[in-house]
Formats: sequence, C-alpha cells, structure tokens
Amino acid sequence: MSATALPPPLDRFVAAVNRGDADSAFALFATDGEVDDWGRRFATTRDIRRWSDREFVGAGGHLRVVRVARSGDQVTVDAQWTSPHYSGDSRFVFTLDGERIRRMRIVGE
Repeated sequence: MSATALPPPLDRFVAAVNRGDADSAFALFATDGEVDDWGRRFATTRDIRRWSDREFVGAGGHLRVVRVARSGDQVTVDAQWTSPHYSGDSRFVFTLDGERIRRMRIVGE
C-alpha cells in the first residue's frame, strides 16, 4: 500500500467526510460499529451521529490523509484534521470488516 492509498471503504469514508455527507460516511459503518474519540466511546448509531454532528462531519471537518499503514484488518491513517472544534495532526485507527468499518479510534499522533 502506498503512503497515502486508502482501502476502498476508507477512501469513500474520507471523501464523504470532506464533502460534509454524514449519511454516506456513517453508512459505511457496520451495524454494530463504534467510534472511540480519545477514550470517549460512541457505540450506537444515534450516539455516533450526535458526536459527529457536534465534532466531526457537522463541525465542517476536513481530513487530509498524510500516511496509511495496514496490518490485517487494522488500518492506521495519519492525517491533518481541520475543523472549528480542533485542528492538527491526528491519527485514526480503523478496524475493517470486509467493506464495512467496525471501529474508528481517534488517538492523536
């Protein structure tokens, strides 16, 4: 995998986030998918959407992927995140389940 090549579900996820399309972004999650934002866990669709509306897609966030590393079903994405809520270097660790995102963990960098 090249330094910035994303697996197809994550490529679609980043594109949806960057165009402000929360519906398309979160449709890529498994039905039991979850988000862990620096230890704050959101495990229901409703809780993930509330979080995203405040701090992620709804905050006008934009991801510029810098580096991608994959080990099995885990993909680490280093990115420059920009939003009114937070801007800076960020690390996203995704767990994939086929074409679905099982987990997105935001851990910084």
